Amino acid sequence: MKEVLLRSIENIDWITLILCCSITTLVLAKKIYYGRFTNFIILPFNNKYIFLYNKKDKLSHWFTIFLSIFQLLNFTLFLYFIDSIFKLSLHINTPFTYIIALGILIAFFFSKLILHLCNAFVFNMQGAISEFLFKKISYFNYSSLIMFVANILLAYILKDSKIVIYITALSIAAINILGWVTAIRNHQKLITNNFFYFILYLCALEIAPLVLLGDYFKD
Repeated sequence: MKEVLLRSIENIDWITLILCCSITTLVLAKKIYYGRFTNFIILPFNNKYIFLYNKKDKLSHWFTIFLSIFQLLNFTLFLYFIDSIFKLSLHINTPFTYIIALGILIAFFFSKLILHLCNAFVFNMQGAISEFLFKKISYFNYSSLIMFVANILLAYILKDSKIVIYITALSIAAINILGWVTAIRNHQKLITNNFFYFILYLCALEIAPLVLLGDYFKD
């Protein structure tokens, strides 16, 4: 019993460290870019953030970088909790497991971003693709706020709660579907004129990478 309790305390310690690091990036983003943050926080209800900051260097702006770090830390931790609660893998979850998963997600994120930008260069659509990416990343970063709250609940309050997992997953899906609908609606003419390439883009750069990543974590 004592050994189990000590292991539980150790898990909470490193999870607390991850949550503290993630909230630090969010606080820095709010402190340094308060105007952006206030517009970002109402993103699902008002597109003002997209219209105001959908400019040059939007993907490399420090505010986007801070939020992407926050998102990666919390998304990885949320996947860690899913694996722990639903026993999806045979191995024992440890801090090292989290680090490996984080490394894979970072590599996946950058590989996908580079592929998108290369695709934009090949088809001479840098402006449209970067705007599309900015919208997608903004909505996914917003959904990481929900992941953060869920991670706190799963770590300290409602441990092993499948209900929290289900509600969070549905909320994440709803926010990102809203982001996709908004992005498609804003680029409707471009998509209509290049419908074949849009379907190719969906299959090659959106669906296929997610299937491969899912298979990897499943194994």
